[in-house]
Amino acid sequence: MITLRFDNSFVRELPGDPETGAHRRQVRAALYSRTHPTPVPAPRLVAYSPEVATFLGFSPEDLADPSFAQVFGGNALLEGMEPYAANYGGHQFGNWAGQLGDGRAITLGEILDARGERWELQLKGAGPTPYSRGADGRAVLRSSIREFLCSEAMHHLGVPTTRALSLVATGEPVMRDMFYDGHPRPEPGAVVCRVAPSFIRFGSFELPAARGDTALLSQLVDFTIRRDFPELLDGTDVTEQVRSEFFGQVCERTARMIAHWMRVGFVHGVMNTDNMSVLGLTIDYGPYGWIDDFDPDWTPNTTDADQRRYRFGNQPRIALWNLNRLANALVPVFDSLEPLRAGLERYLAAFDQANRAGIAGKLGLAEGRDEDVALMQALHALLQAAEVDMSIFFRELAEVDPRVPNLDPLRAAFYDPEKMKRAEPEFNDWLARYAARLRSDPASPGERRARMRAANPRYVLRNYLAQEAIDRAEQGDDAGILELREILRRPYEDQPGRERFAMRRPDWARNRAGCSMLSCSS
Repeated sequence: MITLRFDNSFVRELPGDPETGAHRRQVRAALYSRTHPTPVPAPRLVAYSPEVATFLGFSPEDLADPSFAQVFGGNALLEGMEPYAANYGGHQFGNWAGQLGDGRAITLGEILDARGERWELQLKGAGPTPYSRGADGRAVLRSSIREFLCSEAMHHLGVPTTRALSLVATGEPVMRDMFYDGHPRPEPGAVVCRVAPSFIRFGSFELPAARGDTALLSQLVDFTIRRDFPELLDGTDVTEQVRSEFFGQVCERTARMIAHWMRVGFVHGVMNTDNMSVLGLTIDYGPYGWIDDFDPDWTPNTTDADQRRYRFGNQPRIALWNLNRLANALVPVFDSLEPLRAGLERYLAAFDQANRAGIAGKLGLAEGRDEDVALMQALHALLQAAEVDMSIFFRELAEVDPRVPNLDPLRAAFYDPEKMKRAEPEFNDWLARYAARLRSDPASPGERRARMRAANPRYVLRNYLAQEAIDRAEQGDDAGILELREILRRPYEDQPGRERFAMRRPDWARNRAGCSMLSCSS
C-alpha cells in the first residue's frame, strides 16, 4: 500500500474531547472526539473513482491490493492516520437541534497530495461514535451506492462537491426500517470514503456559539481561515477585515453552488445547517434527487413531504436562511454587524449573477439581459403545467431551428401526450419569443448549440437509474454501479449505445420506493 503524507492539522491545532470511546455524551469545549472505525467481517472493494485515486496517489496495484479494502472498510489504519469524529450542531428543518456531530462518519486524517493540496479522508458507515445518538453508525449498500455515484456525478457536471474515493461492501447485514413503518429488515452494509479539502460545516460554528463558548468559536474561525482560506491572509494575523472577507466568501461560494444545483435540476433534500459546507461544496448526499418532470415544489425527502421546506424551487431561499443562522453564530467574533450584513448581500448578488449566467448558458445566449430572466420564468411555468422533463427539454432545445421554431424536436420531453397537445400553442408562442431573442444575440448557431450542450447535461443520476444499480448490487452484481459511474463521468457528451440512460423516467418508477422520493434512512 502506498505511503500517504498525513498532516492532521484539525486534531493537532484544535481542542479535542478528553474522553475516549464511542459511548454517547455531550462533548463541550472540544471540536472532535478521537474514535476508531469498527472492524467488519469481509471488506470488499466494489467501486472507486479513477480521478480521485489518481490525485491522491493510489496506483491500480494499490487498489487491487486486499489491504486497500481493509483500510477503507475500517479494519486497519495506515501510518499517520489519527481517526476522529467531529463535534457540531445545526438547525434541522428550521429548528435548533443542539449537538449533532459525526454520528456515522469518521475522519481518518488529512493528507497532502503531490501538489501540496490538502484532502480529508472520511469513512461514512464505519461504526458508532460519541455522536451516534444510539444508532449503530453503519450505512447500508443502497445509500452508499447513491452517495458514491452522486459525489462523482456532481463533480463531472461542474457542481462544487465533495468527492468519493471508494465504495467498500462490509460483508455484514445492517438492520434498517426503510419506510419507518415498524418493519425493519437486514440490508447489506457498506462504507464510502468521502474526500474533501474540509468537512467544516455551518453547524460547526453554531454549536460553540449556542453554548456561549466564544473562545472556542474564535479559535475555529481563525483555524478555518488559516487552513482553508489562506489566500485571505496578508501576514499571520486574522483581523476583523479578514474575518469579514471570510464570511463574504462563504456566502458567495454558497450562492454559486446553489445556482449550479438549479441549473442541472438537483434537489439536495435535507438542507439543514449541519449539511452546509463553509467551502460551498455539496455534502451529505442523503434523500437527494434530480427533477424529472419540472416541478419547483418537488422534494425527494419523505420526511419533508408535508412541509416541503427543501423543495427544488425553495433552495436559494433556504441557503440564505442558513447563512443567516451562520451569521448569527459569528456575531460574537465581530465588532459590528455590518460585515455580516454585507456578506448576506454578497450572497444575493452572487446568486443573481450566477443564476443569470446559468440562464444564458441553458438558452445558448452569448450575453445575458434582464429580459432573459422573464423569458426563463415563462418557460418554467409552461414546463410545470405540461409535465415536461427538465433535462431532456433543455438538451433538445439546442436542436430547435430559430428560423422555423416548433415543438417537434422537444416532444420526447413530455410525459403526458394530452397535456402536450393542450399546451402546444403556448409552447409555440414561447418558442417564437425565444427565436426572436436568438436573432438579437451575437452568437452564431454553432456557438449557441455548443454553449447549450455545455450547460445542459444529457445524463443525470435519475433516482430510478440509481435504484436499478442498487437492485442489481443487492443481488451480487456490481456491474450496474460501474456502468453508471462511467456514463456519469461524461454527462455532457452523447454516448452512442447508452440512449436509455437519457430517457424519461418510466411509468413503473413514478411512485416506486427509491425511484421518486426517499427516506432519510441509511
